[in-house]
Amino acid sequence: MRLTRRDFIKAAGGLGAALLTSPFLSKVAEAIEREKKNFPVIWIQGQTDAGCSESILNTVQPTVVDMVTDIMSLRFHQTIMAASGHQCISVLHEALKSDEKFILVVEGSVPTKDEGVYCTIGEDENGRPITFLKWVKELGEKAMYVVAIGTCATWGGIPAAEPNPTGAKPVTEIIDPKKVINLPGCPARPHHLVGVLAHLKLFGLPELDSKRRPMVFFSRLIHDNCEMRPFFEKGDFAKSFGEKKCMYLLGCKGPITYNDCPNYQWNSGLNWPIRGGSPCIGCAAESFIGSTGNGIYMRLPEAKVPGIPGLKVKADKFGTIVGAATIGGIIAHAMGRVLAHKKKKEEKKVEEER
Repeated sequence: MRLTRRDFIKAAGGLGAALLTSPFLSKVAEAIEREKKNFPVIWIQGQTDAGCSESILNTVQPTVVDMVTDIMSLRFHQTIMAASGHQCISVLHEALKSDEKFILVVEGSVPTKDEGVYCTIGEDENGRPITFLKWVKELGEKAMYVVAIGTCATWGGIPAAEPNPTGAKPVTEIIDPKKVINLPGCPARPHHLVGVLAHLKLFGLPELDSKRRPMVFFSRLIHDNCEMRPFFEKGDFAKSFGEKKCMYLLGCKGPITYNDCPNYQWNSGLNWPIRGGSPCIGCAAESFIGSTGNGIYMRLPEAKVPGIPGLKVKADKFGTIVGAATIGGIIAHAMGRVLAHKKKKEEKKVEEER
């Protein structure tokens, strides 16, 4: 049976979370193999700690061997490729000269100050260093698609935090953003890359949101599916680490971070930060890290309460508000309950006046 785009989106989007494991990804690999098409990928790294590469290398189903043999033809990756020196750089030069289409994966932010001298990859024929900035521009222009992998590549990340001495910028500020697919996360999630590359080959460009993120992976907030959500709804907040309660007041960024961590977790579904006792640090959010109020464990300076459009409260008053009798407990997507409570209170006041 042929894998359809509908089946792919259904499984990858969390409607069938159990499918996005060995059986489903095996079907993806089989479908890609049936396509019998060359799928060249060039992966370059700039201002990064290589965490996204390490995350992909740790993928279990499929294994990294399956990825580079069945899902993509990895032509260049400066960390793991066997070649070195001019032999490996020649791959990039040949890609620019060839008519062959390829997908460019960019890991890390792009330094732009002083013409990008703060990050270079290889040398030209005259022995002069070639900047990462130049490679991103030229390879990005030639590529069929560009995948910005990780928060540094998508938003600028830690290298772009103030005072940003290298002028670090995300990929979408270097090349035409219409060509870019953003996969934020620190590190990026393995199944996001596998899913996007598979979709590009099997069906073309996936549906993207206004931030160029695949809707299938980034359509919902961490907060929406958090296993500690019932504590939030009851206004039961942890005051210190180790308490099995909602960690909003301990700096959780779940209410502003789009990702599917609650669905698939980490380490092949073994665990994830919330269950491990840590608040979400918002590693896939645009504001990660360095923005005001967005230190790893700093409270959000302002919070939009889920389910009550337009209501904003200061974080230090949040616990008081969620326990206030005038609201009677904030429950996500329960505006009707709040209005009903308000109506009941008004009716009681009218009766007392009578």
